Amino acid sequence: MNSPVSQLLKQLITFDKSLVQPVYVQVAQQLVNAIQRGYLEEGSKLPGTRVFSELLAIHRNTAVAIYEELASQGWVDIVANKGTFVLMPQESTAKIKAKTEHLQQAYTYPNVAGFPFQKSFHLASTNQKTIAKYAINDGKPDLRLHPVHQFSRWYSAAMKRKTLLHKWNRTTTLTPSVFSTQLCNYLNASRGFHITPKHLINTRSTEMSLYVVSQLLIKQGDLVLVGELSNYASNMIFHEAGATIRTIPVDQEGLDISYIRAHFLKGSIRCVYVCAHRDYPTTVMLSAKRRVQLMQLAKRYGFAIIEDDYDYDFQFEGSAMLPMASADAEGMVIYLGKLGQSLFPSFHTGFVVAPENFIAEAKNYLQLLDQQGDLIQEQMLSELISEGEIYRLKKKHIITYKQRRDYLCMFLNHYFKGIITWEIPLGGLALWLQFVNTISLVKLAEEAEKLDLFLPKTILYQDKTTCAMRFGFGHLNEDESHIVIKTLRQAYDNVLKLL
Repeated sequence: MNSPVSQLLKQLITFDKSLVQPVYVQVAQQLVNAIQRGYLEEGSKLPGTRVFSELLAIHRNTAVAIYEELASQGWVDIVANKGTFVLMPQESTAKIKAKTEHLQQAYTYPNVAGFPFQKSFHLASTNQKTIAKYAINDGKPDLRLHPVHQFSRWYSAAMKRKTLLHKWNRTTTLTPSVFSTQLCNYLNASRGFHITPKHLINTRSTEMSLYVVSQLLIKQGDLVLVGELSNYASNMIFHEAGATIRTIPVDQEGLDISYIRAHFLKGSIRCVYVCAHRDYPTTVMLSAKRRVQLMQLAKRYGFAIIEDDYDYDFQFEGSAMLPMASADAEGMVIYLGKLGQSLFPSFHTGFVVAPENFIAEAKNYLQLLDQQGDLIQEQMLSELISEGEIYRLKKKHIITYKQRRDYLCMFLNHYFKGIITWEIPLGGLALWLQFVNTISLVKLAEEAEKLDLFLPKTILYQDKTTCAMRFGFGHLNEDESHIVIKTLRQAYDNVLKLL
């Protein structure tokens, strides 16, 4: 117990049983650091497992696991009936002496860079942390509906395909991939397009799609028009590209096209960003009349239309209105969408549909960001489309989400009748809730969190004329929806008591 090695180990090694990382891994890593720095020289004999366990006050099995971990990495040699001895790898590193400190403290990395770099205010994270049991989002699907067991089998089958390595090793492609062909078939059938793979690229997400588009389209100071309340994520991307953003009023027919004609000159606008199917955040659909007006104005003024169709697949009643891009004969519309929203996020894929010459440039830019792509994901999605599985999952989940929308409206009518107004959307995974009497939404969020309900700031919209929130319901089942609305009403009453 009093050997120099034992005393050194007792001084240097610390661990925390509350961490997710196992104790044996924590200790093994510190012993590796000790060997690298020269505290433990090659050939040094480590204490036996019984002595080592007593030294650190750990179970003997943990001590055995520590030595086995070190041996598996080649840092020690366990010799039967003799002991455990330190080995030194061929390529040794420079020794760092910090004998007065614990290894974890000596092996820290700097928190502040020693060189200047450019910070971006526009890309500051909007994520908030909470320990609340329940939370509202802006309209995301329920991950619990993802068919985990089926996808495990499909993923395993895709990994075993002999053609996979050939695709990864291939440097150039003379023909379109199977996935791009299948995706074109899907979009042509579901959205009324008449496109080929030359008019399409797929990305990791709609945010990546918009980033690539903005880098190609926008220069410093270019004017971008968005809806009055707009999507904060897209605005961040436009700001980072150097755009000057101006907001356009949104009424019951969607974006006010006459306002654009009245307030902006020909040639002054670079692009108009619009969620034509369901405006973000209000869920209002751009009317057929306004769509025609916008496309005519784009041709006349020479600006591009970025049509973000983020939730086209979630249509509960009637037929979804086809995208403007499906009727674009002048090449003025850049269409953004997402495939696989009924699936787990790692199986989602964003895509861009645009004229061929624009897509050619976008593919060049995407090569810099994501040259490798995800061939396994593409293989699986190709098969899901060709076998009709993507349609089956979509229809199945639409029934579930429609029921959840109806439950939410029922609970809102019970707890907030006369307090909140809303229109029942024909699709989508969110409602636009407007308070009849203005209250502090910041206070509402604070009171709600005290009651175990988290309202992120990104769903709250408040100014001189607006007091509303975008309430996502897709992730809440009937019981959860009831609890959330009941809690929200209690938080609302608490806010009124503070007035």
